[in-house]
Amino acid sequence: MVKNIIIINDFSYVNGGASRVALESAKGLSMRGFNIIFFSSVGLQDESYHEDYFKNINLVCLNQYEIINDPYRIRAAIQGLWNFKAAYSISKILETLSPTNTVIHIHSWTKSLSSSIIRVIWKEKFPIVITLHDYFIACPNGLFFDFSIKKNCSERPLSFGCIKRNCDVRHYNHKIWRCIRQLVQNKIGKIPSAINCFIFVSEFSRMILEKYLPEQKKIYLIRNPINIQFDKPTPVHNNNFYIYTGRLSKEKGVIELAKAFKDKGSNLIFVGDGECKNEILHIIPNAKITGWVSPESVKQYLKISRALILPSLCYETQGAVVMEAAALGIPSIVPDTCAAREFVIDGQTGLWFKGGDFEDMINKINLLEDENLIKKLGEGAFNYFWGNPPTLQKHINELIELYEGLL
Repeated sequence: MVKNIIIINDFSYVNGGASRVALESAKGLSMRGFNIIFFSSVGLQDESYHEDYFKNINLVCLNQYEIINDPYRIRAAIQGLWNFKAAYSISKILETLSPTNTVIHIHSWTKSLSSSIIRVIWKEKFPIVITLHDYFIACPNGLFFDFSIKKNCSERPLSFGCIKRNCDVRHYNHKIWRCIRQLVQNKIGKIPSAINCFIFVSEFSRMILEKYLPEQKKIYLIRNPINIQFDKPTPVHNNNFYIYTGRLSKEKGVIELAKAFKDKGSNLIFVGDGECKNEILHIIPNAKITGWVSPESVKQYLKISRALILPSLCYETQGAVVMEAAALGIPSIVPDTCAAREFVIDGQTGLWFKGGDFEDMINKINLLEDENLIKKLGEGAFNYFWGNPPTLQKHINELIELYEGLL
């Protein structure tokens, strides 16, 4: 029987989909009576935030930098390859536990923790589960995306074609460092060979990643939970704002979105933060950018929007915010080249646009000026979601069944 669950995530606060799922599943599992240890590297200074999220959960946060934000770049480069402090800390925790009643569930490790922790866990023979929120388990830049041409990449990871390709968001030297990290991760960190079970969050991401995983490994499809209460649908036809929520980074298409709204920027709200913030403000000086906010605040921003726009240039793995919006009766506009299309029925619960074609995206946005269409899509999204909602309780039930099966 499972008694202890260690949930591992680079961050101990919500700054994206992986962290949200890690934190919410930790709370849900704790409420079912499991002993939960949440192991992370990067935290917030706001202790009240931690108190709210980690009631009855043992938080172990190393208070390190996210490697991209560490002012000491040599230290960051070393930590990204092999985080010695994280390896030592997890080993001390494992000394107090038994692999016969403990499961390790990893959500993210590439932003700060590194693969050093997996090596330690593997040596101590604890069962390991990884939810594949991104593509880092195979691709050095985690996206199968070439930033130089702003298109998805078809090169086989770590092939000669991959290594010579300058696809990184920064520069080629950083690409080489990423390739070295990938080799360390594969050969020394034992990813993916040491992982007992892989969780996909969409059929789309499974289609891309499954061929890179070891044979005869356990594979599950478990949708990310949408923890939201049933309420009446939002009267979207009365709303004038359009909303984007998530990380403000180039592969998310936020720069192209800002350019599309340049002449009517006051109608666009960016809920999130990231390296593209200043560039967005240069394009739309009066753009509203909220920074990272609580899940409840995200919900409130969604409720004043006419539609959610997900302009992503990359594959994504799910795009859970599309389902969050649908739960409120908010339709979404998504590209037909990313995983979010799996959760939007084109013309019924939202609209697809041709991936990378932002003129087509603008055309779809303009269609939503039709009051009858926006009403139809909002009602369709609401009914589609609540017909079979991916609740947190359903998510927790599936996780418990998986954990028990591993032991």
